[in-house]
Amino acid sequence: MLKRVIQIDEEKCVGCGMCAGTCKEGAIDIVNGKAKLVREDHCDGLGNCLPACPVGAISFVEKEVPAAPALEPSPEMKAKMQAQGMTIPAGCPGAQSRAFAREESAGTPSPLPPAKAPSRLGQWPVQIKLAPVNAPWFKNARLLIAADCTAFAYGNFHQEFIRNHVTLIGCPKLDEGDYAEKLTEIIKHNDIRDVTIVRMEVPCCGGLENAVKRALQASGKFLPWQVVTIS
Repeated sequence: MLKRVIQIDEEKCVGCGMCAGTCKEGAIDIVNGKAKLVREDHCDGLGNCLPACPVGAISFVEKEVPAAPALEPSPEMKAKMQAQGMTIPAGCPGAQSRAFAREESAGTPSPLPPAKAPSRLGQWPVQIKLAPVNAPWFKNARLLIAADCTAFAYGNFHQEFIRNHVTLIGCPKLDEGDYAEKLTEIIKHNDIRDVTIVRMEVPCCGGLENAVKRALQASGKFLPWQVVTIS
């Protein structure tokens, strides 16, 4: 299919790796000291990598690009999908269309409304771009940095992740700029106890994980941290 993707001028490229660090789809890698577009099918054509290149070696081109191979589901998922007549289309895993059959509770619906699960959110705002660098609730905080989609994909998100944490959310594919600088300032200037990153298993969420790791390194602090991936 005809698609807009980046092209890299190898003669200009100095192999600094800045473009690979900003690619939210994991489409760029450093090969033999030069940046390479190793996954054309994953390139989203948005050009987040262009301003990161210090020598102007990256530009756009329209070309025929083969569709991404479909992800291989587990045997259990294969059986369930076949029973429901479902298929997984090719393309970027983060943009694949899927329908999920959810089992309803057995028995007759109760005439009474179900008990409401309490919110565990303890501060506002939650968007990384809107959060202040200094706030009272950062003191001795357990910091949760989550991709936007995770709370919608994981039913018990409040109880298992937000509870007892200060929560910051973002989407590296949709938000402009890089989170690393803002997160560095938050971690550097506040008494953070530990950091939990919650992301989806799609490649674009790697941009959020990468930004947090760079922020932890740049802050100069040695904090416990972990990454949880939601399928």
